Amino acid sequence: MAFPKIGNLAPDFTLTNQDGEAVSLKDFRGKQNVVLYFYPKASTPGCTTQACGLRDAQKELASLDTVILGVSPDKEAALRKFIDKQGLNFDLLSDPDHAVAEKYGAWGLKQFMGREFMGILRTSFLIDKEGRLQHILDKVKTKTHDERVLAYVQAHF
Repeated sequence: MAFPKIGNLAPDFTLTNQDGEAVSLKDFRGKQNVVLYFYPKASTPGCTTQACGLRDAQKELASLDTVILGVSPDKEAALRKFIDKQGLNFDLLSDPDHAVAEKYGAWGLKQFMGREFMGILRTSFLIDKEGRLQHILDKVKTKTHDERVLAYVQAHF
């Protein structure tokens, strides 16, 4: 799977959030920049570290007209539980058939504890107000992800 091209319109999608409400990428066009991040599984250690970092950066990102959307294959109930437990202040979207992850090149072969399997590749896409893909963060480190996102948004949006 290849990533979408920088400078092109980001692939549009509509997914349901933790409350079962439809959220479309095009809802933000002309209004806000979007940090679209793909993560493997709600309430796991690395994903919690990553989500809490973004939670703590959310106010500053919001002041820069930037919204955060997290995407995983989890069902809505698991997303709601994750948000409630960690006090997350942004939408998490359910992509159970990983169709959106595939569109973005964030679904692929992974290795963990000596086995190979298909799964979410932890990747973030920074999309401007016009809906164009401006930057891709792959090889994400959960502990510093929020700092990298914030630094990019501050410098470029």
